[in-house]
Amino acid sequence: MKALVLEATKSLTVRDFDIHEKMGPYDVTVAVKACGICGSDIHYYLKGAIGSFVVTEPMILGHEAAGVVIGKGNQVTSLEIGDFVCMEPGIPNAHASQVYKGMYNLDPAINFWATPPVHGCMRESVVHPARFCFKLPKGMSLLEGAMVEPLATGIEAVKKARINPGETALVIGAGTIGICIALAALANGCSKVFISDVKEEKLLIAASYKNVIPINIKNENLEQQLMELTENQGVDRIFEASGSPRVYPSFFRCAKRGATIVLVGMMNETVPIDVSYLQIHGLRIETLFRYTNSFDGAVALIANGTIDVKPLISKVFPFPESVQAYEFAAQENADVVKVMITFD
Repeated sequence: MKALVLEATKSLTVRDFDIHEKMGPYDVTVAVKACGICGSDIHYYLKGAIGSFVVTEPMILGHEAAGVVIGKGNQVTSLEIGDFVCMEPGIPNAHASQVYKGMYNLDPAINFWATPPVHGCMRESVVHPARFCFKLPKGMSLLEGAMVEPLATGIEAVKKARINPGETALVIGAGTIGICIALAALANGCSKVFISDVKEEKLLIAASYKNVIPINIKNENLEQQLMELTENQGVDRIFEASGSPRVYPSFFRCAKRGATIVLVGMMNETVPIDVSYLQIHGLRIETLFRYTNSFDGAVALIANGTIDVKPLISKVFPFPESVQAYEFAAQENADVVKVMITFD
């Protein structure tokens, strides 16, 4: 089938790719119709690796997808041919100890799309377990369905933060994940969410949502601005979603005593952390790696109108122009949040 293939660092092609997937009794075959370009996809494209995950041979990219069911196993009862679905991209080993403990995202052998050596879903069709396919309610588009994956990441971050109604939060980084975290935090009870970035255009997109307050830190100190906005109180929850080592360790000083900080952004560098400051201020640190059981909630929040992801979809390319789409996304234009690819 036709697929977008990362041949080597900074080398992409759309070509026929020989990939064989057998549909089992509990699987469905999905014709992919929409797929988002994630920051991790761009990182593999430009660098060829993320941490210990290294691309050593041609690999199909993509893991944020939605499509139409075109085939189903004889034991599948939850889905029908023609259903619109989004797909959770990670399939854990059912016998892994992490699965039994409710942390299937931490299964070291999880089969996760577009994570070397596993091929992604930027192709004409995929075979996937029905258990990890989520039916889109009537009225929810396939483009919105492809946004469920990043929103699920935002929901998982908020679950880690254990927000109480009325609390305040700060999100560092106004990319797709950062804005999704802000929206999930509001949906989970935050009264207001501050969001910081160096790109004014992205902050304007974030600020189009009610109770999201932008902070431009291009030329100003984050702590100083945040404290002015909170009457020197700080915030109850902080989400680091930029993945930039430059924000460490100063952003910890934006937290109230007893606050929770969730580290979402990944990086390849080590960063300084003032342990004694964290201890004295009673700050709790959580880390995030993907998600568990968050897709159904993401679908529901989009479908009922609580979270509108459509403003985050900045540009859409047809599948034959996938290489151009990646080149465009890699430019990191200030006014671009999510780039999508659609299939006929």
